[in-house]
Amino acid sequence: MRRVVPLAVVLGLALPGLPALGQGMVKSKHGDWELRCETPPGAAREHCALLQSVAAEDKPNINLVVIVLKTADGKARLLRVIAPLGVLLPSGLGLKIDATDVGRAGFVRCLPNGCVAEVVLEDKLVDQMKGGRNATFIIFQTPEEGIGIPLSLAGFREGFDVLP
Repeated sequence: MRRVVPLAVVLGLALPGLPALGQGMVKSKHGDWELRCETPPGAAREHCALLQSVAAEDKPNINLVVIVLKTADGKARLLRVIAPLGVLLPSGLGLKIDATDVGRAGFVRCLPNGCVAEVVLEDKLVDQMKGGRNATFIIFQTPEEGIGIPLSLAGFREGFDVLP
């Protein structure tokens, strides 16, 4: 089950003040990932993000939007995940790639459409995602209840390599 999230909302998290304009244009599809781009008013160039929306297999009302993008200055790459409201914030967001525990990221803020966890994508994590088959993001609704949400990495390598 896919949920469509306007690209301006996704990019607006990286570029404060960007109005919600629409969904952005799908420039290309790479396996289970989409490269979406849009040019904000007054911007000299378009802003793009590689993204995938997924739902928990046993709880279809629990959705994540996973976004990979470059910062506005082009110097850093970010992995941003929008989790549903109601997640337990102190537990953060866990990540496994295939069977390897990658670690946790803290939530940085909550907005009307969900809570945001974000990390700078270091080369090691990029390589793990490019070489992996599946990622599992783990959110918590209670301290005892972790919900693993699987994400396909099919097409990640190709999509990441064309991300402007």
